[in-house]
Amino acid sequence: MFKTGLDRGPRVAAAQAYGPAASITRRAADRLRAGHLWVYRSDVETLVPHTGEAGIGVGALVTVMDSRGISLGTALYSSASQIMLRMVSREAGLTRGAYLEQLRGRVTEALALRTELVPESSEENACRLVFSEADGLPGIVADRYNDLVVLQLLTQGTAQDDVRAALTEAFVERFGTGIVVWERPDAKVRELEQLAAPAAGALYGDSERTTTVFRINGLKLNFDAGSGQKTGAFLDQRLNYAAAARYAKGTGLDVCTYQGGFALHLAQRCARVTGVDASRAALEVADRNRELNPELGAKVDWIEADAFELMREYEASGKQYDTIVLDPPAFAKSKRAAEGALRGYKELNLRAMKMLRAGGTLVTCSCSHHVSAAEFTEVVAAAASDAGRRVQVLETRGAAPDHPAVLTLPETSYLKCLICRVG
Repeated sequence: MFKTGLDRGPRVAAAQAYGPAASITRRAADRLRAGHLWVYRSDVETLVPHTGEAGIGVGALVTVMDSRGISLGTALYSSASQIMLRMVSREAGLTRGAYLEQLRGRVTEALALRTELVPESSEENACRLVFSEADGLPGIVADRYNDLVVLQLLTQGTAQDDVRAALTEAFVERFGTGIVVWERPDAKVRELEQLAAPAAGALYGDSERTTTVFRINGLKLNFDAGSGQKTGAFLDQRLNYAAAARYAKGTGLDVCTYQGGFALHLAQRCARVTGVDASRAALEVADRNRELNPELGAKVDWIEADAFELMREYEASGKQYDTIVLDPPAFAKSKRAAEGALRGYKELNLRAMKMLRAGGTLVTCSCSHHVSAAEFTEVVAAAASDAGRRVQVLETRGAAPDHPAVLTLPETSYLKCLICRVG
């Protein structure tokens, strides 16, 4: 357990020189020096308030030190999260004003990168604008859907009015005064961070306007800032949707379709597609998305069902498909849940392989960052062995490039996608 107080020696000197400080274990210091960006609660040995202060404020900027008092930089502090410190700078003693100035610069860089990666066109007007640590902006996620920008502030240090103002200013400067900026709190994260819900309403623009139609890969899709999961759609799969369509044929099954992302892309090539999800509300949006794209030639059906139960039923009844997509939610919400997650992935992939006609296409995904790419590939291979099928991996894919990963932070490489031919 870490200590709180003014210990003697280098910690006091750091607190006097820089403001609040945290002393961390050698293991954590080594990780930071290697490029990792998080310090877990279990690796914080001592918290040192600024001289004359009783404690460290919620969401404060804290100088991070090794056990010898050598600075490793400045981090956002959380009094509640298991990730107690999120690094924002290699500079010690970063002030709030300097942090906000740095934030503005990094947001500008992030928006410039997205302009390069996903230039707006008649085919595309949606992408991730800011991706937390990947853009040097931990605790901040923002997505654009046409003329709506949806923002999530996920830590004590970023769920602050000064951060909201800086981000909103940057978005309006980039996209013009016609946009609407919504903050969409993640209820579970806010509970873990012990944060109160922000005031309802838009941060900028017409607060009555919550819906729009956006485009990815030439398809039109509905967006509602007040409903759905996360920021409202899964833009990280954008290029995987298009890749799946290239290999799709015959009859298609999209398991865990959500709002129809993969299913509608399969419908560009398949004669018939069935989308399955446990959420009726998601399927209602999927059906409206189908109506937005009358040019799709396939007959599309939606089924409200539990994925595991339906796959067992379909396999037992001998149903066959030419193309199957598996895109389940994150089975492993924690490292302890990884073993159960692997069993779930194996079952779904095993049943899908048994249901595919010879030469069929399997698109199988995992968004559990607690399950590595190697572990996911291994479990798909085990399913192929048990199914007695020869499976060729045609493509190994991840998130779209507007969701970049940090090479030294493996947790940011969360999405895995294998496109396979099942013989």
